[in-house]
Amino acid sequence: MRLQDAKPQKGSKRRRRRVGRGIAAGQGASCGFGMRGQKSRSGRGTRPGFEGGQLPLYRRVPKLKHFPIVNRREYTTINVSALASLPANSEVTLDSLLEAGIVTTARGPLKILGDGDLNVALQVKAAAFTAGARSKIEAAGGSCEVIEAVAAGAQ
Repeated sequence: MRLQDAKPQKGSKRRRRRVGRGIAAGQGASCGFGMRGQKSRSGRGTRPGFEGGQLPLYRRVPKLKHFPIVNRREYTTINVSALASLPANSEVTLDSLLEAGIVTTARGPLKILGDGDLNVALQVKAAAFTAGARSKIEAAGGSCEVIEAVAAGAQ
């Protein structure tokens, strides 16, 4: 089969309706649009979003701040400064932070933020790191490992 052999299915293509060509054509005079009114005029319909003069939806909805993000990802956040009290070369996860009492509630996967200083080498396993947090942990001799957020959130 070649491209020039491709044809539409029989009966799938219909000829376009030619309106205003006299009574015998079936759509003469008012062309099936009725007698008078907005929908019978040339050019036809209204613009998209027009609601008949009612204040349309795109003007009713507020445009600016404070709209919630749909499907927002919630993280349990902690700063690097809170990790400084942990013993050296310990493995830091959300569970270990809960046991140590540094984090009280798990609101989702763990995210490490870069505020503060860190002098202890730690093996940190979290769902996300900020660039500052990653550089401070690695500068202290530790390591950063990104774990799957779904697995951390299911704990």
